[in-house]
Amino acid sequence: MKSSENKETIIQSLEARIRAQQKTIDVLMDTVENYSSQGATPLELLSENLNLEQVVQRKTARLRQQGEELERALKELQHTQAQLLQANRLEAVGQLAAGIAHEINTPAQFIGFNVDFLQEAFSDILALIDIIVNRLEDLTDEDSIQMAQEITRNVLVEQDWEYLSEEIPVAIRQSLDGIGKITTIVQAMKDFAHPKSKDKEKFDLNRIIETTVIVARNEWKYSSELHTDLDPALPKISCHVDELGQAILNVLVNAAHANEEKMTVQPDDTKGTIVISTKWNDNHVRLRISDTGNGIPEEVQDRIFDPFFTTKPVGKGSGQGLAIAHNIITKKHGGSITLSSESGKGAAFYIELPIE
Repeated sequence: MKSSENKETIIQSLEARIRAQQKTIDVLMDTVENYSSQGATPLELLSENLNLEQVVQRKTARLRQQGEELERALKELQHTQAQLLQANRLEAVGQLAAGIAHEINTPAQFIGFNVDFLQEAFSDILALIDIIVNRLEDLTDEDSIQMAQEITRNVLVEQDWEYLSEEIPVAIRQSLDGIGKITTIVQAMKDFAHPKSKDKEKFDLNRIIETTVIVARNEWKYSSELHTDLDPALPKISCHVDELGQAILNVLVNAAHANEEKMTVQPDDTKGTIVISTKWNDNHVRLRISDTGNGIPEEVQDRIFDPFFTTKPVGKGSGQGLAIAHNIITKKHGGSITLSSESGKGAAFYIELPIE
């Protein structure tokens, strides 16, 4: 952060010096005009103009040099901002990793239990078939079909075939569901964490939201019930997919933390609610993320997007999440992000993004 502050100081200093030198040139020009109006001789005017020209050349060269220094400083600042964004993204992925591992572990364990059951069930079925075959082979030609059927029925009862025939399909279905959940989580994490093109691309905002909700599930599921109302007719927007996902994640996690803070002081530990909705509005798409936390005090609402500002206790927040989200949405995508909040009733963030 000190590096970023130094860049800002350098830029402000260079701009001040440029303004001062321009003022010097203006004063010199005024001096020549006054001198000319006082009836100076042509020789005196020529001498004065030559002196002024030399001053202007020196000042112009200095201004050009300072302009180059300013351009270098701006490039360094942009590089620093890019590094800060990437660091925040990697930090978010790292924080989500434990939650993702937990989300994958649950269906994986379920699949493991079902596979163990299916293995035992298969052994029981093999034993059942062997018994039936052996007993039927003991029958003589004189024995009736009715007796064979009776033997088969008895063996099926002895081996608890009714139970197996009901539970085996359930175990298979549950295992397939578990595999589907793992596939969904892994694909979502891949979409979220994998770096995309540096250029903007047309992408479905609803899909970015769905992916973010999945990878952040462990962040919100203990404190919130999450509902989505996504416009199926929403057109694709031109965006940096990974950066926009980061911005949405930051706002979503902020909502989850707001609900968590409120839940800790409620006697019944009632979960809060998060609602995410999208809507198509002419040349813009609108995204709304709301929570039912304690809300944001009115006196600090105009500071919530400032870097390092946070209303959370020391050690709970860096104050970078909403600042980075604001930068991504406004600077990188030409959109806007605004807040509506009422004390004790939660907050809602409104994000508008241009389609083109």
